[in-house]
Amino acid sequence: MLFQNTYAKLPEAFFEKTSPSPVISPTLIALNEPLAQELNLDPHHLRSPEGLAILAGNKVPPGAQPISTAYSGHQFANFNPMLGDGRAILLGEINGFDLQLKGSGPTPFSRRGDGRSALGPVLREYLVSEAMHQLGIPTTRALAAVSSGELVYREHPEPGGVFTRVASSHLRIGTAQYFAARRDLTNLQILVDYAIQRHYPDAKTPLDLLTSVIQSQAQLIAQWMGVGFIHGVMNTDNMSLSGETIDYGPCAFMDQYNPAQKYSYIDQGGRYAYHNQPTIAQWNLARLAETLLPIIHPDLDQAHQLAITELQKFPDLFEHHRLQIFANKIGLPQLSDWNIIQILLDLMTEDQIDFTLTFHHLTQNADQFLRLFKDPRKANDWLELRKSLGAIDTNTMRHHNSAYIPRNHLIEEAIQSSYQDDHTKFNALHKLLQTPYQTDQNHPPENHLPLPDQIIKNTFCGT
Repeated sequence: MLFQNTYAKLPEAFFEKTSPSPVISPTLIALNEPLAQELNLDPHHLRSPEGLAILAGNKVPPGAQPISTAYSGHQFANFNPMLGDGRAILLGEINGFDLQLKGSGPTPFSRRGDGRSALGPVLREYLVSEAMHQLGIPTTRALAAVSSGELVYREHPEPGGVFTRVASSHLRIGTAQYFAARRDLTNLQILVDYAIQRHYPDAKTPLDLLTSVIQSQAQLIAQWMGVGFIHGVMNTDNMSLSGETIDYGPCAFMDQYNPAQKYSYIDQGGRYAYHNQPTIAQWNLARLAETLLPIIHPDLDQAHQLAITELQKFPDLFEHHRLQIFANKIGLPQLSDWNIIQILLDLMTEDQIDFTLTFHHLTQNADQFLRLFKDPRKANDWLELRKSLGAIDTNTMRHHNSAYIPRNHLIEEAIQSSYQDDHTKFNALHKLLQTPYQTDQNHPPENHLPLPDQIIKNTFCGT
């Protein structure tokens, strides 16, 4: 492994040097061989005892400089000036991508926690992040999932695990907040320069960085909405500067369409519900803008106006991307009016129809689509309205309407089986999610809907 360690070369205020804590008896559950090859890593070596020791945190690979990164964050709108990697250790960068171990033991930011992870969140992040990648949505990636051979103690003892995450970087809005809260403008500028160099080389100034992050997040959130994804905990420390989806805690893909759907047990007020995600994204971006004001312009009034001008672009940027995504989903790529999409969504809400299956059947078979609705006449009227707006591009639809998503109950079944050392369901689900736009005749998408007693209403962050 050839590490660059550019983050470890930043000033010491950015991180704490931290070594992983060995686990008792690691076992490799999953290795992402295609991703390993993209990173020029040898899958055979990663499967060897030495490779497993690295993925488990039992051995620091040569050239790595393990650190835990510092950041702050607004958690449910409440600012915490000191968060940081409480159970994650950044080994370094390989080919420009971060390689991070999650669940590899306590760090200086653990706040009296054990720094470990249960195996369930490890498997959940592996499945969901790789599914997101195959759906074409910017995301952190999963390189490996390891069973630690130890128990971790949360509400009850659970098998432990270590997750190897790959990311364009782990820079967060909360990273900028960390330095702004300390009025450390020197390191804030260093952070901006570093973020520009890694993610937005055409940007030149802090305002350019803000503009770039606004643009990338507007597109990302629109993509989430297009697949019915609910992040669940959109705190500022969980929003990346790169525009990748990061931190799959109490996330979920909705089954029945409900714009107010939420899953996170801790989100009692629905702050991070599906339909609130664009608003929260803009709120978080406003927090980023606040941190950058002192280095955007020496005149704070002018800096404020410049930032406001950029932030006010977010709603139109988001709506542009969302309209295009949903226009592709209904087969009208040149659509310029949201109204016909809203009519369909209202029908889906009224009849409590599955989000993914609705668009899949719309792509595949009109009769199957109509049978989803309690009153097929209303749905047929919608089909006629759609037909009146132009030729239907079914090829575009096939590329934007997946047959499969990582459904809550299937993830939970896979996790529970893995807790019994049976990874068959995990492997089968992961394989199916690698080609989400291709229908597997042995696994009809409608067979993947949860039965009433399989519906999962609450998800948890796993910390």
